[in-house]
Amino acid sequence: MRALRRWLDDTAGGLPATFWYLWAGLLINRAGAFAMLFLSLYLTEARGASEALTGTVVGAYGLGGAAGVLLGGVLADRWGRRSTLLAAHLVTAGLMVGLAFSRHLAMIAALAALVGVTHSMPSPAFVAAIVDVVPERRRSRAFNLQFWAFNLGMAVASLLAGLLAEASFVALFLVDAAATLLAAGVIAWKVPETLPRRQAGPAPITDTLRSDRPDGVRGPRSGPVGGRAVTSRRAGRSRQPGLHTALTDRTFLTFVGLTFVLAVLTMQTSTIMPLAMRSDGLRPSAYGAVVALGGVLIVLGQLFVPRLIERHRRDRVLAVSTALLAFGFAALAFADDVAVYLAAAVVWTVGQMLAAPPNAQINADLAPLELRARYQSVFYLAFPAASFVAPTLGGVSLQYLGDRHWLIVGGLGLLAAGCHLLAGPPRERRVAALRQLSTPTPTPTPTPTPTPASASVR
Repeated sequence: MRALRRWLDDTAGGLPATFWYLWAGLLINRAGAFAMLFLSLYLTEARGASEALTGTVVGAYGLGGAAGVLLGGVLADRWGRRSTLLAAHLVTAGLMVGLAFSRHLAMIAALAALVGVTHSMPSPAFVAAIVDVVPERRRSRAFNLQFWAFNLGMAVASLLAGLLAEASFVALFLVDAAATLLAAGVIAWKVPETLPRRQAGPAPITDTLRSDRPDGVRGPRSGPVGGRAVTSRRAGRSRQPGLHTALTDRTFLTFVGLTFVLAVLTMQTSTIMPLAMRSDGLRPSAYGAVVALGGVLIVLGQLFVPRLIERHRRDRVLAVSTALLAFGFAALAFADDVAVYLAAAVVWTVGQMLAAPPNAQINADLAPLELRARYQSVFYLAFPAASFVAPTLGGVSLQYLGDRHWLIVGGLGLLAAGCHLLAGPPRERRVAALRQLSTPTPTPTPTPTPTPASASVR
């Protein structure tokens, strides 16, 4: 009993109440957010679209998400985390109702792109709010629980969606809209604004994020190290930190690029795999079972991951996790029944489980305070970009290459695993240097000058 209590404390202890309300909102949202998972099947079965056209329409969802995630990051830093979350959820609910009753492919594509925008907007706000309220030493467990809640919701969504899709595609969109409104209600009721208000004084470190040095760190162009906002070489002109800071941070962008590859691999489950299973003569409920298996594995095992990986370097953990994803999807080249799909799902799900905590922690470590949501938005840009690339290229690849598509996906994953091993050490040196620069140097206490005894005599 004592061991169980210690495990629960190590896994979920010490987290503030606001985190748990954010966690609950995310869980409710994910449990009902299953409509876009079945968009490709909806288009092919209910609307008679070809595989290539279906990939393009689903890709519009990812294209909209690319804009939405950047918009969400900027709004979350300027407007506030809570306001951004509420606006995105409310608009999404309305768009889902529109999708439920749309019949023309052009309208469906337009609405899918808009849903991509509003679906992606909350991501940087959610994570920035978690970083705002959770102390640094407990963020790894918070990110692990966030990933756990996301997949617990996805497991519930997949099981329900597989049944709803066989009964009514309209019900998919309407239930999704209702769950989105419920999540918005939790946020409006219990989540306060967490955006740190800027105080007077020197601006936080930003220029140290761009460098030509191997460790990725240098001092600002003007002013003391770690002191003021970036100042141009031309007198009288200054460039305030903003989205451009994250978009020109080479160390950070390398990490984002590798995350993009990870996202392309992961997106196969919701974009291309349903089409492959349909070609193999499998029903939508079989696809729902495969996706649900991954969710169940994560629900049962994710809480044990932090202890499993805590003694290992994060770049090595990410390399192993990406390699597992590569092998899992490459195995689909030989899949023709549900059993093989389920076995492959076990392999790539373990890879996803291992990748989640270090991915989120590295992202938080590289982001400065005043640009927290903007850095999150650039990081999360990898996912809507993958939502566009994976179905757009994957639909064509599956149509013309067949099962060889999965071998190409596996090769891409192995290449990314090797790149993680190369990019890890300089990134860790960069994080260590930023922590050193952001730690205030204690002001030495002046030693009092001894006063001669005679001076004290009046």
